[in-house]
Amino acid sequence: MNDLEFRQQHLDTKSASFCAAKWYNATIWLGSGQTTSCHHPPAHHVTEKEVIINPAALHNTRQKRDDRAKMLAGERPAGCEYCWKIEDMGRDAISDRVYKSKIYPIQALHEAFETPVHEDVNLRTLEIAFDRTCQLACSYCNPAFSSTWVNDLKKHGPYLKLESDGRNHFTHEHNSAQLYKFGEDNPYVNAFFEWWETDLHRTLQELRITGGEPLMSGYTWKLIDWFKTNQGKSTTKLAINSNLSFDSEKLQEFIDAIRPLPHVELYTSMEATGASAEYIRDGLDYAQWLSNVNLLLQSNTVKAVHVMCTINALCLPTLPALLDQLLELKRTYGRERVNFTLNILRFPSFQSALVLPDDLRNQFRAELEAWLAANRDDTLLHEHEVNHTQRLLDYLDVVKTPHSDTFDMPKLHNDFWEFYTQYNSRRNKNFVTTFPSIARWFEQLERKK
Repeated sequence: MNDLEFRQQHLDTKSASFCAAKWYNATIWLGSGQTTSCHHPPAHHVTEKEVIINPAALHNTRQKRDDRAKMLAGERPAGCEYCWKIEDMGRDAISDRVYKSKIYPIQALHEAFETPVHEDVNLRTLEIAFDRTCQLACSYCNPAFSSTWVNDLKKHGPYLKLESDGRNHFTHEHNSAQLYKFGEDNPYVNAFFEWWETDLHRTLQELRITGGEPLMSGYTWKLIDWFKTNQGKSTTKLAINSNLSFDSEKLQEFIDAIRPLPHVELYTSMEATGASAEYIRDGLDYAQWLSNVNLLLQSNTVKAVHVMCTINALCLPTLPALLDQLLELKRTYGRERVNFTLNILRFPSFQSALVLPDDLRNQFRAELEAWLAANRDDTLLHEHEVNHTQRLLDYLDVVKTPHSDTFDMPKLHNDFWEFYTQYNSRRNKNFVTTFPSIARWFEQLERKK
């Protein structure tokens, strides 16, 4: 059954907006008490009192119950706009509600649909972040998720003259994102470990740790130790997000730690190559990242490496080259051990691929289209990889605004120029020499100011 048939037979027959992630999946930031059903909707707060009384309240919040009720009625929760934009393109585009539902048994989908919205639901997949400690400060990230971003704002102050950034990503240190230091009494971390020990380790298909950079968090190593000392107690698969920006000695420490574990998968972010990647993901050494991917795969300690591509305006010139690199890794290590997803950035909206002028967007779309035409039938590609590439092509062709609240393209262009001009200065970078195909348009933005 292909992805479209799955949506038609197992989701749309329940309702036009049904998504199992609202029941069975969560992303939870334990440093701030924030949760959401996946990484697309905005996060919302859980009170300390709620999780002390009921650790499952980390997931079963009033907001999620309301969204479940809407989905059962065929209504669209506003926070899930990422998927609605994809589906409203037509062309049978496959949104993430398919991918976030088909990972569960068909019977589980029926059970979710039949469960009263006031009842707690046990998670099947969970992504948690213990803190925001991170050695990178990627351009599309912000202080809520990176301690290095916090240091940028402490040293240089807020980014100025940004008009479209309604979420204030770059104006303050987001201290509410990190309420507790490692080792302090954190009710959200306490609730997680209580829930994990009593129930979650029995029900979860996959536990995925994100950050920040998880390998810089003591809690990550605590969980790895739990899996090592409790082998056979849980069938939960362990997955870890990592930017893989470590020297080989640190990576070897991780490899040695997970070697006894039967099933570990690693997720890493990359969407460009060489200098372009290092500009977007400040602090990255691209050659080191690629070397670490190879070292990890050669170690045979991870079942798969998943490369998450955050599609933004600056990655498009070298995206086909990255996909070629990933195909080469597939040829070396096998189809199942390396795969990729293309995740379209919406926030901050001024970094969206849609801010580019039509001629550049069409040029990059044509280059990606040529790549897909040349590789579509390659048996190394998974169905979802072909579909992700096609939906990005359709997105660049059809969708005109990054988000329903961002229609003012002049403001987005202003913020694109203001942000990257200040980013150049703060990070000792050069936009024009790094992105020659976008440079002329970037310089035109300056002349318009």
